[in-house]
This record gives sequence, structure tokens and C-alpha cells, in this order.
Amino acid sequence: MARIRERERALLVAVRFPGESLVEVEDSLSELGRLADSAGAEVIDQVIQERKGRDARLFIGEGKASELKVSYQGQIDLVVFDGDLSGSQQRNLEEMLEWKVLDRSALILDIFAQRAHTREGMMQVELAQLEYLLSRLVGSRPALSRLGGGIGTRGPGETKLEADRRRIRKRMAHMQKRLEKVRQTREIMRRSRQRRGLLVVSLVGYTNAGKSTLFNELTRANAVVEDRLFATLDPMVRRMRLPGGQIVLLFDTVGFLRRLPHQLIHAFRATLEELLSTDLLLHVVDASHPKREEQIRAVDEVLGEIGAAHRAALLVYNKVDRLDGKENLRSPRAPTERIEVSALTGEGIEDLRRRVQSFLFSDDPARPG
Repeated sequence: MARIRERERALLVAVRFPGESLVEVEDSLSELGRLADSAGAEVIDQVIQERKGRDARLFIGEGKASELKVSYQGQIDLVVFDGDLSGSQQRNLEEMLEWKVLDRSALILDIFAQRAHTREGMMQVELAQLEYLLSRLVGSRPALSRLGGGIGTRGPGETKLEADRRRIRKRMAHMQKRLEKVRQTREIMRRSRQRRGLLVVSLVGYTNAGKSTLFNELTRANAVVEDRLFATLDPMVRRMRLPGGQIVLLFDTVGFLRRLPHQLIHAFRATLEELLSTDLLLHVVDASHPKREEQIRAVDEVLGEIGAAHRAALLVYNKVDRLDGKENLRSPRAPTERIEVSALTGEGIEDLRRRVQSFLFSDDPARPG
């Protein structure tokens, strides 16, 4: 896959279709800008086009594509679309614009490739990239894929296409086997923890909600903390001591995102399966974010996709130090099961420890679960 070079100049493009709110499109485009910055690009400008429908060939239409080429000639190196392009659309746009073209999924995959450092993380990201590439490859030569051989269809073009497919599928099968071994190893470790009576608490949340800072505060660990999306990717586990002296394991998982590529969810299933056996989810929310409720819903959707939607959870509103004191943090999702903290200042951290202890070690049959 094409990688973003440091400080490449990027133009962001979004399309607003009938029925879509302009505010939502602008919010999504703003998030795309943060993703581009996290990938190392320099965002030069943002463009929103209103269309009645997608252009099958260029996504944005030939007129708009020509306008962009003239307006930004010599100013940018790549165009990032806030949506998913087909393989043929991406190829057609690159041929016409003569710039590198990426869609939202490719940008996120690029960030994950930069952030993965453990062998398991790199395998998961590679599998997601291969799945993405395979869909691009199939989509980029639709005529050949339909012809199926015969007179007039033999030649190096079809041979190369099929060879590329076989090579990618073979590599994917190899990575899937290795990740299956990882999954089996994790299952053995989970059973070992259960035999020893070790309880597990897992941090989940939207990317950049402050999970790593909270993880460090609760475990005295040294996880990487940066103010950018997906600053940390590889999961971590440490011991956490509760006020009563009990020891539990605390997992820090990868941050979630709206429209997270399905390839990533599939590839990271071995890691995310830890959430299926956790005793308590701490759903970390950036209390200072104006779209926190939408971010809560995005995390809930991913939890639902992996089968963890019904795990016992506590909403942890983080970054309350950034609020003006007048904010109402009551959520329609869970009006009572919540706690307010600041991982940066330490405010509410001991209360959070007590809430975790009360949940995990209380004999109250009415506790949430």
C-alpha cells in the first residue's frame, strides 16, 4: 500500500449527499484532518462538494476533479477522500489528477502500520492491509475478472492479475494461521488467569480519549501518551492495586473510531476477544469533546460488532479538568453508571479505584452485570 511520507501536503475532500447533515459532514472532515496529521501529512485545505449521488467513475464527477486539479496544481501531493473509493475510482482519480489518492480506510490503515511495534500488532495490521489490497485489486480490473478465460482473454494482463490475487491470498492465509496461534495462546492465558482467580478490567474508548494516560495513572506504567489519534496501538496489560489491596489485571486496548475499517476489526479480533472475557469494561470518554455522545455510540457499535456489547461497563468521563464546571455529563445511555475523573491531574482516580473494587468484589446481587 502507498505510505504517507512525512509532511506530504494533503487536500481533504468530502461529499455531502442528500439527507446528510452539513454539520456531520464537517465533523467527519475535521476528524479526517486529525487523522491526516497523525499520519504525518500537512493539511493544506478542505473541500466539501454537494452531489445527488456518487459518480461511478470518479466519485466526485469529472467537472469537480478538473476544478481541483487547476486550483491546487503545485500546492499538494495527495488527496484524501472522506469515504471509501472503489479500486477503479482511485485509479481513475490518480490518472486524471496526477496526485496520490487515498480514501479514509487507507489513511487509517497507514496510521496503524506506523504505530504497530509488536510482532502481533504488525501481523494484524498486515492482514488488514492485505484484505484491503485484495478488494482494490479485484475492483481495479473488473472486465478481466468477469471474462473467465478463453479466446481473446489470454495474456500478461490477466496472468499478472490472477498471480497477484493468488500471492495476496496465500499471504493472507499464512497470516491468518499465525494469528490463530496467537488467539489460541491468548485463550490458554485466559484459562490460566481464571484458574488463579485473577479478575480482568479492560479500558475501551474512542481514540484520544485519554486511555493511555488513565492506564499509566492506575498502574504506574509508562505507556506512550501523545495528543494525536491512535498514538498507541499495541495492547498492554499491567497489575492494578485496588484500595482493599486486591490485585486485578488492567488491559489497555486500541482506540476506536467512527467508521473504523472492517478489515481492522476483523484482523484485530484475536486481541479484541480479550473484551469478551473481561470482568468489567471501563469505557473512557473525553468529557471535553463536543461530540462525546456520538463517540460513545461509535464505541458501542464496535463492541456490538465483536459481541461485547453486553459486558458490564462503567462510563469513565475523563479530562474533566478541561470543563468549565457547568457541563452536564449525564448520558442518555447510562444516567447512573458513570464516574468523572482527570487522568492528568489525578482527580477522581481513587474514587474510580473504589468503584472498580465495589463492582468486582461486592456480594450485592443487584450490581450491574
